[in-house]
Amino acid sequence: MSMKWADSLIRIAKHEVETLQKRVAEITGRRIAAEQRLEAMHREAEQEAERARTDPDAGWYHAGYMKGWRVMREKLAQQIAALTAEEAGARDALSQAFEELKKFEHVAEVARIAEAKEVAKRESAAMDEMGLRLASGR
Repeated sequence: MSMKWADSLIRIAKHEVETLQKRVAEITGRRIAAEQRLEAMHREAEQEAERARTDPDAGWYHAGYMKGWRVMREKLAQQIAALTAEEAGARDALSQAFEELKKFEHVAEVARIAEAKEVAKRESAAMDEMGLRLASGR
């Protein structure tokens, strides 16, 4: 009996796990980059606020800057929330794919053990038959 079916299922499941791992890593990278952009925006806003306090000309533009900054911050916060949700979904899919892989590996191992037992049983029966023939020939 051939185990090609099991090997094929395992290979497909491993590919699915690897694909999902790459997807999770890509989404996580985008989320981290967005969070870093948000942190940079906060630092920039602090610098602009300080400049507005020390430079009267910069103070005139600070209100407009802050209005635009709030809009950009909100868009970035929404993007981070969407990426966080997408990342959670991808992680769930990865967990499910990993569970499927483990099931296929378990089924294949059980099938291999059963096949080995069947081969051993046939070999034992053949040896018993040879022993009986030798004993009856004497």
